[in-house]
Amino acid sequence: MTRTGREQIVFLGMMTKIPVGGAVWGTMQYLVGFERLGYDVYYVEAHARTPSMFMVNDDDDSSALAAEYLSRLMERFGFADRWAFHALHDDGRCYGMSAERLRELYRSAALIINYHGGTVPLPEHVETGRLVYLETDPVELEIELHNNDPAAIAFLEPHRAFFTWAQNYGHSDCRVPVPERFPFRPTLPPVVNDLWEPFSNGAGESFTTIGNWRQPWRDVVFEGEVYHWSKHHEFLKVIDLPRRTPQPFELALGSYEPADKQLLEDHGWRVHDSLDVSVDLDAYRHYICHSRGEFTVAKDQNVRLRSGWFSERSAQYLAAGRPVITQETGFSNSLPTGEGLFGFSSTDDILDAVEAINSDYARHSRAAREIAREHFSYEVVLRRLLDEAGL
Repeated sequence: MTRTGREQIVFLGMMTKIPVGGAVWGTMQYLVGFERLGYDVYYVEAHARTPSMFMVNDDDDSSALAAEYLSRLMERFGFADRWAFHALHDDGRCYGMSAERLRELYRSAALIINYHGGTVPLPEHVETGRLVYLETDPVELEIELHNNDPAAIAFLEPHRAFFTWAQNYGHSDCRVPVPERFPFRPTLPPVVNDLWEPFSNGAGESFTTIGNWRQPWRDVVFEGEVYHWSKHHEFLKVIDLPRRTPQPFELALGSYEPADKQLLEDHGWRVHDSLDVSVDLDAYRHYICHSRGEFTVAKDQNVRLRSGWFSERSAQYLAAGRPVITQETGFSNSLPTGEGLFGFSSTDDILDAVEAINSDYARHSRAAREIAREHFSYEVVLRRLLDEAGL
């Protein structure tokens, strides 16, 4: 324990690898949430991945740039002296906390949480038996385990508890294979509601979302079928949506070509570059809080296998009182839908949801906030996680 007498939690993340609004806000909900529950929280990056998004030239010092970014970010949220960037991709230097302090922290922490499963466990992460796996993108790893992939098994073995954002995991209609050796427990992305509610004022014009258009990698094969990672496959299924309703729809996108933007605009979509709203945390929050609501799709892997995956960004829309219309992945088996939150499987489902929301926007806005408070609040999500992790 620290001099405060509070137990310590180490959160292993990778914000400098993906320094955009969604990834950063998602991480900070955990750090702030655990802190408010009475723990001393430390953020550590030891993922051995080059933080290339900070680099302009090949000879830029990526480690120093990443450390500078984390220093500013951690100070903003009250963690100025509780972070470390361990440059395992380069010379192994430790920024923020010293290497000695970091080793001491690993030994004393009540839990070490491997967020995204983005960190390959080191001996110092494992030696106390307190390492927890927290999966944000299900399916690929579960299929590797189903296929008895030795690398996947070796990666997971050092962890003591296993959590996934797959809400439908283990239900009869979920086709994601369940590994008996590693008992995964469903969890939700937490929100700190007061980081969102006070920043919403009135209803915007457009239903929006923020994400990537084309990501032609990480497809998986399961029982002879290919399951896609890229969301553009799912958007194309509803590409005529804006032509069927006067309601405006807007996409803040990355990873698209001019031809992709033209295709979408020809079908009535408004398209913006996601970096306009993603590189700055306040701009990201403003975009969400001043939208009418969120309309989005899910990855084919989660849709057809009905994992129950639910987005941290959608949880933030809900916390801001913005109703959400999102593609059904099986999450409705665990979350209330029909007011404030709608799952869809067809364009007609979307149109019905839009009509319902617009017919009584205030009611659906209140319902969105209530879902966020009752199901996604850090007090609910993180207390349960800590209890199930044995803390």
